Amino acid sequence: MLIQDDDRKVLVEEFKALEQKVKLLFFSQEINCPYCKETGDILAEVAELSDKISLVEIPLLLEGEKAAKFGIDRAPAIVVTDAYERDSGVVFYGIPAGYEFISLIGAIRDIGQGPTELSDEVIKEVKKIDQPVTLKVFVTPTCPYCPKSVRVAHQMASINEHIRAECVEATEFPDLARKYRVMGVPRTVINESVHLEGAHPDQAVLASIRKALSEAEGQTPIIN
Repeated sequence: MLIQDDDRKVLVEEFKALEQKVKLLFFSQEINCPYCKETGDILAEVAELSDKISLVEIPLLLEGEKAAKFGIDRAPAIVVTDAYERDSGVVFYGIPAGYEFISLIGAIRDIGQGPTELSDEVIKEVKKIDQPVTLKVFVTPTCPYCPKSVRVAHQMASINEHIRAECVEATEFPDLARKYRVMGVPRTVINESVHLEGAHPDQAVLASIRKALSEAEGQTPIIN
């Protein structure tokens, strides 16, 4: 077992609060994916802890149409959805190990019972966003500050269909880390243009989203 007995007991109790079923879509491949097996093992153990959590493994190379539907282009990848597989925009690239296991559990809560850590004001403002937003949050399993950044991004995605939030394990995908000039984590890249270094509260992330959208429109950002 990868999840310790004490942790399993805590999670069983925590998952009792889930109000709707959650489906974990696990995109895997047999070649060039050293962490696919371990990722699948972790997800299988999590799914065993509640009858409201299910796991579906999807071969990335064989299910190209489904991968394209969810915007997945590499493995291991996890999309946390509801029972109907509606795209939540909540995505993990890489194994959810170490501190990022916390982010996975939080994402399951977000889809199963709604976001619990965003302020009411931020939720209200995030729901108003009507333009595409992509947040790429680069992390490592040993970073204690990374889950905060991932949690904010994933919760925003869970309440607005225009927002996609990708947690990217930087050491597993060095090509992406180089492309986005990741020198430290967490590093959040918003719409390819605005960058946030370190962990920030939800208000600061919202302000950066507004900045990215305003820059795309050639306007001066208005930050309340």
